[in-house]
Amino acid sequence: MYKIRSYISILIFAAATIASVNLINQASAATAEDLDQDSQQALQTLYETQPVAKTLSQNAKAILVFPNIVKAGLVFGGSYGEGELLQGSLIVDYYNSVTGSWGLQIGAQSYGYAIFLMTDSAVKYLKETKGWEVGVGPTLVVVDDGMAKNLSTSSLKDDAYAFIFSQQGLMAGVSIEGTKISRINR
Repeated sequence: MYKIRSYISILIFAAATIASVNLINQASAATAEDLDQDSQQALQTLYETQPVAKTLSQNAKAILVFPNIVKAGLVFGGSYGEGELLQGSLIVDYYNSVTGSWGLQIGAQSYGYAIFLMTDSAVKYLKETKGWEVGVGPTLVVVDDGMAKNLSTSSLKDDAYAFIFSQQGLMAGVSIEGTKISRINR
């Protein structure tokens, strides 16, 4: 019985390692042009699956989009991805998204997320800080399917709204709480 558990543990660890390596290779630093194209495609996918996101984009002061975040963990975990800040159709800056975690976790996954910055103060905070730790600073609401049905431009009261999309992989659950977003050079 003990040997069977050991073999199962080794197989799970091997599968998680292989998945992690594949996902991390996908998230390796892309060129600015690749990131621009991926971000536009990610936003289009988001708008098709969550029409309220398209509505929010029309009132947003800026949109921070991360088309491909890779998350992997085996007790200790982390996630990384790169994105860009859009104001209208202009790319203003490039950013990375980094999260560290520990606890009961195993596996790997990829996903994207977009944060719609609804106030000038939220945009100013992002640009002027050396890094935005999500959960500190501007008020951020993560929009799920239930909330999206009740969200309208007249009910917007918070500084920023985040949508998580395109989840794939072997790890359950996604949270951007505790994520550090920092400006990078491209």
